[in-house]
Amino acid sequence: MAEAKWYVVHTYSGYENKVKANIEKTIENNKHLAEQILEVRVPMEDVVEIKNGAKKTVSRKMFPGYVLLNMEMNDDTWYVVRNTRGVTGFVGPGSKPVPLTEAEMKPLGIKTDNVSIDFAEGDSIAVVAGVWKDTVGVVQKLDYGKQTATINVELFGRETPVEISFAEVRKL
Repeated sequence: MAEAKWYVVHTYSGYENKVKANIEKTIENNKHLAEQILEVRVPMEDVVEIKNGAKKTVSRKMFPGYVLLNMEMNDDTWYVVRNTRGVTGFVGPGSKPVPLTEAEMKPLGIKTDNVSIDFAEGDSIAVVAGVWKDTVGVVQKLDYGKQTATINVELFGRETPVEISFAEVRKL
């Protein structure tokens, strides 16, 4: 079995979510594909828009016209993805898809290296770097995919959840 890597698929503009849904439906119908196509993503980012003097946070596609796939590249998976309605092709020279590198995946919040941590939910930790340096908090949630811990910090007299990178904290 080949190793799963992240690939980029070009879609018709505005069809990103439809392509994602179509690929996920195909995976659901063909169980053998579930082990080969592991994840389909349309990367989103939160953007603050100001309209008529009012601030509003809106989710926006990071890369309109593109969908990310974590999959094993073989003839079956290539054929299924390439022939999905709305897909125009893989990103890469000619018909040969090129996987994303570690450096290209990092800004997307996708990390493949496994980091072992010595704290768990409910533990007290100290922030040792970044904006929240010298802050102490209790871990509320761990996200191994993004490699972040959510802790509650006191801000203006209220408990506020803050997301901190694993690299910026240590256990007390």
